[in-house]
Amino acid sequence: MSFFSNVFSAISGGGAGLIQLPALLLFGIPYYKALAIHKIATVALGVGGSLRNISILRNDLSIIIQLIFFGVPGVVFGASIVELLSEDYLYTLLGIFSILLGAYAFYKPNLGLKIITKEITFLSKIRFTLLVFFIGILNGSVSSGTGLLITILLIKTYGIDFLHAISITFLTVGIFWNASGAFALSRIGNLPINLVIILLIGSFLGGLFGAHLSHLKGNKLIKRCFTILCFIIGITLLVKAIKQ
Repeated sequence: MSFFSNVFSAISGGGAGLIQLPALLLFGIPYYKALAIHKIATVALGVGGSLRNISILRNDLSIIIQLIFFGVPGVVFGASIVELLSEDYLYTLLGIFSILLGAYAFYKPNLGLKIITKEITFLSKIRFTLLVFFIGILNGSVSSGTGLLITILLIKTYGIDFLHAISITFLTVGIFWNASGAFALSRIGNLPINLVIILLIGSFLGGLFGAHLSHLKGNKLIKRCFTILCFIIGITLLVKAIKQ
C-alpha cells in the first residue's frame, strides 16, 4: 500500500495521502495520530524522490528558501489548530481546489511540458509567498493534495516544467514541510513504531522508484498522472465531506 501510493505520488508530485491516510484511519488510528504517521512516512518519500532529482535543483536555492521560510510556519500553524477545525470544511475546500487544478491542467495542453521564461515581479513574489503560507496551513491540517498545489504554483509563477517543479516540491514539501508538521503533531502522544517503520521503508522506495520513472517517461506522463490524481483526490475529499 505504502509503496504503490508513493510511486504514484512521486510521478504526479503529490497525493500519497489519498491512499495512505485513509488506510491508517481504517486501522482504527485516530485522525490526528494518522496524520502524524503519514507526515513522518512522507518525509521518507521526499528523501527518496530528492535523491533522484537533486541534480536539477542547483539553481533553485532562492525558490527553495522561500518555500521553506514561508511554508513551514504555515504548516506548524495548521498542525496547531487542526483539532479546532472542522474536517468536513477542510475536505470540501481542498477537494474543490484539487478538481479545479485538474480541470485547469486538462484544458491547458502545454502547461508544464516545457520551460517558459517569465518576468518575476515584486507583486508576483508577494502573491507566491502568501499562497505558500496558505497551502502550508492546509498541509498541516489536511495534508492530502497540498503537494499538487505547490507543484502547479511553481509552474505558474516561475514557468518551469513539471519535472522541475516536482523536484522542488519533493525537497521542500516532502522533507521540510512534513518533518515540521510531524514534529508539531508529535505532542498528541505515542505512535505505533512498527507501523511507522513499515511506512517509512515503503515511502522511501516508492519515492525513489517513482522519481526514476518520471525521468524515464518525461513531462507528458507526469502531467497525465497529475491531472488524474487531482480529479481523484478532489472527488474523494468531497465525498468524505458529504459523509461527515
